[in-house]
Amino acid sequence: MNEFLVNVLEVLGLAWWVEVVTETPKCTYYFGPFATAKDAKIAEPGYIQDLQQEGAIGIRAVVKRCKPAKLTVFDEEKEMKPWKNLFPVMTSSL
Repeated sequence: MNEFLVNVLEVLGLAWWVEVVTETPKCTYYFGPFATAKDAKIAEPGYIQDLQQEGAIGIRAVVKRCKPAKLTVFDEEKEMKPWKNLFPVMTSSL
């Protein structure tokens, strides 16, 4: 019954998710769906712990209702910004 409820809430965009944003790497992760905010909040520490064990830094988490299009969003532009000036664009005037 609970799985059915979660599926219905997910289809309607009313399910609860744990959104975790990390500074390094620059990623946003979505864990869920959950039927209630309480269920998501109970699961949140496990997700944070897993990311810490993988070496993530600057972890922020929030429980919210949403319908994520992707479960992991990697901000490649922000992640590569420190490298931007190390590889200058070469132009040729031939």
